[in-house]
Amino acid sequence: MGIIPGSMTAPGFLVRGKGETSSINSASHGAGRLMSRTKAIQSITKSDMKAILKDHNVTLIGAGLDEAPMAYKDINQVMAAQTDLVDIIAKFEPKMVRMADDGSRED
Repeated sequence: MGIIPGSMTAPGFLVRGKGETSSINSASHGAGRLMSRTKAIQSITKSDMKAILKDHNVTLIGAGLDEAPMAYKDINQVMAAQTDLVDIIAKFEPKMVRMADDGSRED
């Protein structure tokens, strides 16, 4: 089993892999980026990000603009494209999010 997250305002999914050998027993590990970190920082404002977080009732503890929800693909489309790879066990909505600040990587 594993967790496939969306963006900071999109649902996440608890999934069980189906063991599809043609995909090397793998599936996506997240929504995937719609725009690069640089493009996100250049085109998304703090007020844009605050507005979408407020609309989704998500408390942000920390994150740079490169992690803004608009920088990511639609997780529902990603999940629909991999029905042959995973079974969805549960779906959850984020309420509080903590990510790396200013595009830095904590890993």
